[in-house]
Amino acid sequence: MKKLLPLLLLTASINASAQNKTAEKFAATITPEALKAKLSVIASAEMQGRETTTEGQRRAAAYIEDHFRKLKLLPGDSGKYQMPYPVYQDSITDAAFEVAGKKFDFATDFSIAGSGIPQGAFTINNIVFAGKGIKDSTHNDYDSLDTKQQWVMITASADDEKNFRSFYRRLITASQSGAAGVLIVSDNFPKGKSVYKGRMYLKPPQVKTPLLNISRQLAEALLNAPIDENTAHKNYSTTAQLHISKQTNNLQSTNVIGVLPGTDKKSQYVFITAHYDHLGKQDSVIYYGADDDGSGTTSVLQMAEAFAAARDKGHNPRRTIVFMTVSGEEKGLWGSEYYTDHPLFNLDSTSVDLNIDMVGRIDPDRTYGDSTNYVYPIGEDKLSSDLMPISDSINNTYTHLELDRKFNDPNDPNRFYYRSDHYNFADKGVPIIFYFNGVHADYHRPTDTVDKINFDLMAKRVKLVFYTAWDMANRDAMLKRDLPLNAEKR
Repeated sequence: MKKLLPLLLLTASINASAQNKTAEKFAATITPEALKAKLSVIASAEMQGRETTTEGQRRAAAYIEDHFRKLKLLPGDSGKYQMPYPVYQDSITDAAFEVAGKKFDFATDFSIAGSGIPQGAFTINNIVFAGKGIKDSTHNDYDSLDTKQQWVMITASADDEKNFRSFYRRLITASQSGAAGVLIVSDNFPKGKSVYKGRMYLKPPQVKTPLLNISRQLAEALLNAPIDENTAHKNYSTTAQLHISKQTNNLQSTNVIGVLPGTDKKSQYVFITAHYDHLGKQDSVIYYGADDDGSGTTSVLQMAEAFAAARDKGHNPRRTIVFMTVSGEEKGLWGSEYYTDHPLFNLDSTSVDLNIDMVGRIDPDRTYGDSTNYVYPIGEDKLSSDLMPISDSINNTYTHLELDRKFNDPNDPNRFYYRSDHYNFADKGVPIIFYFNGVHADYHRPTDTVDKINFDLMAKRVKLVFYTAWDMANRDAMLKRDLPLNAEKR
């Protein structure tokens, strides 16, 4: 046995070396030129910004499906490449606000705020005016005010309208104060026809507290007093009737799934994912989404091509590889949420999800190290102790990128771990790695265009994902699930 051991070790070393050379051969198909060709289609004007449920998103889905079909990948959903899921949107059919016999019109003097549209008739007899609605350790606009079952009125500045996130906490404070409804005084009236449609949703929102934007004229009619910095914070009597009717429209979106079957471990799965949707058009302005997440979508397409080329040369993966591009990410991780709630492949048998979301640019705030040779891997320290050593080994063998793991810090205020599609897999216990380049000045702007992509760096990052997927698909055992799930929600 002592004489046999060195021979076994030598054989294993020769096999590993052969595997490495095979992987390198097919990784060589991931070139800057090939990535640019595909991204130039995905992030083109023809795709109209790929907003979920729009024609642009459907064109992108068709392009991805055609690519999977040409590679002879198997369709992922019962003979179909596209897995549909429902999306809903409420539309206002009738709305009226009457104060002491005076009528105010929808869109001219009031509109619905928030993600849920209430329905019904509301009688308003008392309003609590709480100024800006600030409540923190240094200031309390609700001091001595009883808001239980009262309508609460707060004011919003022009800056609040532009920077909604900074105003969101005040809305939450108002809605959680026990109020029957919240009225937000705004100078941004009249509004356009678009306000007749609410935000799309995957699951019906629980509308517990109606939120309405109202004009200053309507607000002053309700209080029968001018609204300025001197307006008293108190309870005001009023006589008002609010009526809202709506209809729910059934829309649809899709995830696009191509499957490369494995061999001896074909009932185990490696997922490679990205979201192909973006923000669409606002009026005539297209939000191209080249980096977010045209770069990830293109990465999935190019890796599918590389793995298909390996298959055609007889190098099938041991595990089944599922290439999935999802929509609805920009709306709240909808496509991946729907998939993981309705999985087509057993999640308990899914070894890993490798998710790519923004890998084509350079983070301008990364002022250390080599800014032309890095990637942010996120989530390797969660769920499986196998992940980080595998990443390090693969990177040291092949790509030699700087693996910057600063966003793994649970105290990181950006919370990127919770903000892309891998999280829905992690939430079900599937180990994940999220590959990311950081944000930049063009993030969620119309200027996120193909000409700003660093394709040389992108190709290197995609090769890291490819080599990692190659290893995950061919190693003897699935990844351990030996670390506790952080149950915190995004």
